[in-house]
Amino acid sequence: MPRESKKNLTEGIPLANPLKKFLPKRFRREGTTIPVVKLSGAIMASGSAFRQNLSIAAVAPLLEKAFAHKSAPAVAIVVNSPGGSPVQSRLIFKRIRDLAEEKNKKVLVFVEDVAASGGYMIACAGDEIIADPSSIVGSIGVVSGSFGFVEAIAKLGIERRVHTAGQNKATLDPFQPEKPEDVAHLKALQLEVHDTFIDLVKSRRGSKLAEDDRMFSGLFWSGKRGLDLGLVDALGDIRETLRLRYGENVKLEVISQGRSLFGRKPKGVSSASEGGFAAIGEGVAGRVFAEVEERAIWARFGI
Repeated sequence: MPRESKKNLTEGIPLANPLKKFLPKRFRREGTTIPVVKLSGAIMASGSAFRQNLSIAAVAPLLEKAFAHKSAPAVAIVVNSPGGSPVQSRLIFKRIRDLAEEKNKKVLVFVEDVAASGGYMIACAGDEIIADPSSIVGSIGVVSGSFGFVEAIAKLGIERRVHTAGQNKATLDPFQPEKPEDVAHLKALQLEVHDTFIDLVKSRRGSKLAEDDRMFSGLFWSGKRGLDLGLVDALGDIRETLRLRYGENVKLEVISQGRSLFGRKPKGVSSASEGGFAAIGEGVAGRVFAEVEERAIWARFGI
């Protein structure tokens, strides 16, 4: 066969196509892959006895893994949290932003049932916030909750004995009568934390925010109303949104915590089963009240 005829037979045919099936899956280009990190639960420094909570120690490995995805143009973060620790909330927010800038990736945050208080602070790490019309968003404020047992221990005939070095060391002791000066000190502290929260939201949302005196009052709204107020950028769900932006072949890769060679969880990830009987017997009353407090955090938003 003449040389020219051979050339015509192969013209226009991508030479790589016949070899594509022999390439490892990670080297094949079959649509865009978007890593997804799910952040669900109350935000607390330590794990709950019955469910996983959010803390920087627990979520940092997931975030690192998601942002390490070199070919992904964006990272999707699903938030479902009623809030909790302002410190842990800000640490998670900052880690997301640091990684986004370091890896030059866009961050899309999707709100499920609720992104309120510290949950909304984390959501503000997104370049865009997309919520369901019925999601709960906002609650930009600070709350402190505790219990008082003064009358209870009196009825049980229990005497509370506290010895301190420093007159304010036992401030807001739940087993002693509440003092006005202690409450005033707590309120001042709350205002400082509230100001930090407000500054963070303004720095991220900027001119998108509507002029509403109630914006930073601690009130919360539906996703639909949040769109009007500038708390979110759009209404929708993760699959529909990513398909519209990256095509029908977009793949969602949910990032999960890996295990070591012997099946152990990495440090920083807590579980209710860890600690055995020692964990069950340690601070039972404290654990019970922690669960009640966590339940109260969710209950504020009807969830």
